[in-house]
Amino acid sequence: MARHTPRDVADRWKLATRLVRGGTNRSDFGETSEAIFMTSGFRYDTAEDAEARFKGEQAGFTYSRLGNPTTAMFEERMALLEGAPVARAASSGMAAVNAALMCQLKSGDRIVSARALFGSCRVILDEILPKFGVRVDYVEGADLSSWAAALKTPATVVFLETPANPTLDVIDLAAVSELAHQAGARVVIDNVFATPILQRPMEFGCDVVVYSATKHIDGQGRCLGGAILCNQDFFDQYLNQYLRHTGPSLSPFNAWVLLKGLETLELRVQRHCDNALKVARFLDEAKGKGRIKAVSYPGLASHPQHELALRQMSGQGGSIVTIEVEGGRPGAFALMNRLKLIDISNNLGDSKSLITHPSSTTHQRLPAAERAHLGITEGFMRLSVGLEDADDLIDDLDQAIG
Repeated sequence: MARHTPRDVADRWKLATRLVRGGTNRSDFGETSEAIFMTSGFRYDTAEDAEARFKGEQAGFTYSRLGNPTTAMFEERMALLEGAPVARAASSGMAAVNAALMCQLKSGDRIVSARALFGSCRVILDEILPKFGVRVDYVEGADLSSWAAALKTPATVVFLETPANPTLDVIDLAAVSELAHQAGARVVIDNVFATPILQRPMEFGCDVVVYSATKHIDGQGRCLGGAILCNQDFFDQYLNQYLRHTGPSLSPFNAWVLLKGLETLELRVQRHCDNALKVARFLDEAKGKGRIKAVSYPGLASHPQHELALRQMSGQGGSIVTIEVEGGRPGAFALMNRLKLIDISNNLGDSKSLITHPSSTTHQRLPAAERAHLGITEGFMRLSVGLEDADDLIDDLDQAIG
């Protein structure tokens, strides 16, 4: 490989340039689009070269489970975007979450986590980690006093999402990071709802950032992927060997698709946010007229953490709006089934607007009492606002609300 821009030069580029050019490593063919290296292994000129490469004494790739030229370009571009020393790709967002936690935890360790999380994250914390002797204590994410009380006791990891999936709770990252570090904990954040365009958690003190690249980074519903971003010490001490030997590797083809997604990420996220705000305002007016029970969006002044959200999220509210209707599950299903433009799907961050009913899909494994505590009622829906014309989305919602 040749013609790779050094990191110290790329670090000086503006955001849009990083998204289009960051990490690009052209071969001697001089291709303009990043090359896809669909290979499981790599050859060596001599047996001595193979030995040196496995010892880390010679630069180069050995096996695509451990590294691949296309995947490396995606990782470098993600690191530039996040402002992180190191990025590593994973096969999915949940593979990234699992690796970021499991690589550093052992029996007897303690996690303090925000209660509102994506359903699969709750399964890891509620069902998988306790089997290995890891204790998990939950707090109310938006309540700093809850964090302060929990972190009076030493902890190994603090885990959170902000905005949370699906409740859109917004957590003060700087304050929680300070409390976590005083308790000896590393802060691991799933930043998928905010995206690295709106929120860069390391700037607020977070230690490890994870993404489901399946969502906004691809943004067009094409493939799975994940990313973990951290400092060099965490990578060297914990993450490197875990990824090396457990193999949650990203396909080179998927890495190439995600590179193409990154080129337009800033443009798409801005359109997502503009549309979501328009849709949220319409829904808020519908609530005021008694047509729906509740609506939540961080960009609305009615959101309880509105000011914090705009401070942390570059003045934007993100792409997700939540709706609650009367009539429980039948009422929610009736609204969803009347939609003609917006699709029913459990994905999010797509160019197409998507709606889901968390109680029966993404969060159905949670006990009913816990769903109720979180506000995930039977009439609650999560709307991922896409890139269509906002007026068309509003018209569709208007006729579906009934």
